[in-house]
Amino acid sequence: MKLWDKGIPTDKKTDLFTVGNDRELDLVLARYDVIGSMAHAKMLGKTGLLTPQEADDLIIALQDILVDIENGNFTIEDSFEDVHSKVEYLLIEKLGDTGKKIHVARSRNDQVLTDVHLYVKAELLTIKAQVKELFNLLIALSKQYQQILLPGYTHFQVAMPSSFGMWFSAYAESLIDDVTMLNAALTVADQNPLGSAAGYGSSFPIDRTFTTQEMGFATLKYNSVAAQMSRGKTEKTAAFAMASVAGTLSKLSMDICLYLSQNFNFISLPQHLTTGSSIMPHKKNPDIFELIRGKCNKIQALPYELTLITNNLPSGYHREFQLLKEGLFPALQTLKSCLEMAVYSIKEIKVNEHILDDKKYDYLFTVDKLNELVTAGVPFRDAYKIVGEQVDNGTFTSPKATEHTHEGSINNLCLDEIVAKMEKVL
Repeated sequence: MKLWDKGIPTDKKTDLFTVGNDRELDLVLARYDVIGSMAHAKMLGKTGLLTPQEADDLIIALQDILVDIENGNFTIEDSFEDVHSKVEYLLIEKLGDTGKKIHVARSRNDQVLTDVHLYVKAELLTIKAQVKELFNLLIALSKQYQQILLPGYTHFQVAMPSSFGMWFSAYAESLIDDVTMLNAALTVADQNPLGSAAGYGSSFPIDRTFTTQEMGFATLKYNSVAAQMSRGKTEKTAAFAMASVAGTLSKLSMDICLYLSQNFNFISLPQHLTTGSSIMPHKKNPDIFELIRGKCNKIQALPYELTLITNNLPSGYHREFQLLKEGLFPALQTLKSCLEMAVYSIKEIKVNEHILDDKKYDYLFTVDKLNELVTAGVPFRDAYKIVGEQVDNGTFTSPKATEHTHEGSINNLCLDEIVAKMEKVL
């Protein structure tokens, strides 16, 4: 069944090429297609475009379909082009002519737009909750290990002292920026496009404010052409927000892979969170974090894929929009799984409390020594030369302690302020 079918046979090769893997991808939209159709049926009844009985019959039938979807009993066979045609077929099969009326004042264009907006909104809210869970874990670890120092690096060279408290909370605070991006994407997705029809509105006296409230959207996309132009823009905005989260996860995973290596030996993971080698019995590979890193790097490419699909298209609907699902839908699931595995694994990290016993880290404290001299009245440039000469002639004595008291420094992490900042953006 095709919603645009006029009784003319479709060439099989054309059908395969144009439909692609839409049936498989549309399974994730099925729930939202039914939710949108229920709101639409209620509105048609409210405005008199359907009788109260017809509207009630459609809503009951749609509720039954929703139960099948939730129970995993909903499929889209090859005889159907997409989720919209399958749902409409089921309504017609059950209700006859009443089922045929569900498409009054609606186009497949605003139907899929509504599905995507609802789906993206729900998925971003889930990701936002997962980010908060990771944030809470990082803050807890920061508090637990805030007194344990570790080397900070610039240019991959030993630089200045850091701490596990600073390292964990750095990524926690970075996640706040990611939530800000997710909020922006949610604002874009949280607009009802239903009622824009094929992109130019409808001559039927529909009530778009009603469907907006019924589906829980914050507002509606008022201009019908603007609603149609949100196809692609919604997906791309979500992709940029996802890329922001993925960038933080990828960088954190890279740190973990480095810190787990024998050359660093800053942290360790239990054996069940590592993998072995087929020939090297000693290996404990950080495959989980390598895969998080790789998967998140793929996600960071997604905004540019979606941009290249849509950037030279004029207003109105174009079939390329179908291709947006192929990148976005799997990426949403991938990001959720990466966040889940990050929380699962990071909670079992053990830190090395004696890293700085190694003499190669003595030079971490040259700046602290220099600052002691400056505090005692020595001009900065003179103090710099004095400490430099001590390093060169081997007489430098490391204090191996820090007195960094400003906001956000090793000894003043401002964890309560970071938590408050996250609560504000949430």
